[in-house]
Order: sequence, then C-alpha cells, then structure tokens
Amino acid sequence: MFIGHFAIGYAAKKTVPDVSLGTLFIAAQFLDLLWPVLLLLGIERAEIVPGITVLTPFDFTHYPYTHSLAMALLWSVVVGGCYYIFKKERFTAFILGLCVVSHWVLDLLVHRPDLPLYPGDSPVFGMGLWNQPLAAIALEALIFIFGVARYLSCTTPKNKTGTIVTWVLILFLVFVYLANFFGPPPPNMQAVAWAGNLQWLFVVLAFWSDKNRQPRLSN
Repeated sequence: MFIGHFAIGYAAKKTVPDVSLGTLFIAAQFLDLLWPVLLLLGIERAEIVPGITVLTPFDFTHYPYTHSLAMALLWSVVVGGCYYIFKKERFTAFILGLCVVSHWVLDLLVHRPDLPLYPGDSPVFGMGLWNQPLAAIALEALIFIFGVARYLSCTTPKNKTGTIVTWVLILFLVFVYLANFFGPPPPNMQAVAWAGNLQWLFVVLAFWSDKNRQPRLSN
C-alpha cells in the first residue's frame, strides 16, 4: 500500500480542518517514514525477491519495530501524545493516532503474511492482495480517490499556488505509485531505503499546498 496511506491523510483533513495536510501525511505514513531509517541502520531487514508477490518483489523479512501491530499502536500513542503535549488538543491527537494505526490495517489487506503482531516470535498476517493485481490496484485507487475527493470538498485554494501545488502533489503520488509497480526492480535494498527517505518530499509539498488553501465554506 502506498497512495492508500496518503489518502488517509487527505481524508482526515475534513475531520480536523485546523491540522496541516503535512502533519496528517506524517501520521498516516509514519511507519514507512521510520522504516527506511531502520533499514539503513540494519535494525530492520528486507530482501528483493522477484516473484515473491505479483506486484512487488520485496520480502519483508524483519520489521517488527515499524510494522508489527503492537508497535504501530505504540507509535500511534507517541505521535498523538506528542501532538497533545504541544497543542493540548485531545481530539486531534486521537485522530492522528488513528492515522498511524491505519497504516498497519491497510498493509494487512495487500501484504502477504509477513506482518507480525509484536516484536519477537510472533505469528504473521497478510491477506495477500498483491498477488491479485487488479483487485489491489482497484482498491488502492478507490481509497485514494475517496481521500482526495474528501480533501478537495473541504478546502479551496487561496491563490494559484494552492491549486497548482495541490495537483502537482496528487499527480506526483500517482506517478510514483505506478512507477513502483511497473518500473524496473530496484538494484538493492540500500537504494530502496534511500528512496524511501525521499517520501519527506511529499510531506513538504503537503505543507506547502495546504498553506495555500483554506476551509471551504458550507452552503
């Protein structure tokens, strides 16, 4: 799952309109923002195994600190708790925490059984939609369309930047999503990890886009 995670950030904007889209992106994609760092440090591991699933060549051999359910719940408390400490907004902190946990739930739909419940000798889970390409792509596309539509329904551009950057970000996400599936496989996992850190560019664009938009007035 890729654009599906960002879709959660888009969709959540309507629930917490005072929170920047960039912040919502950080929460929804937090596990995958942390994962490349732990991969580079050797704390978590993955391998490139062409054919392990129809859509992706990645064998996620060890990532309990980012992608186990227990740690996803813990990270949700950390992210929501940090927001509450600085902003004292309990409901918003709760929504950000839900965004973090949503990452594991969406991954559960597409991953083969490799998502642990907790660090250690845990059973692993995954519904394996990556082995059903049409279903996986259709599902993620629908989630993304819903999230973007919900975002656009509750915000309006203040200026041309608010329009241009918003659509650049949307199209950029779709391009990277399709390139991941239909482009050549990466040369090694180190390259994947460095590329994963570039996801912060989406966060920067989200902050920029949202700064140039405002709540849409109800009729």
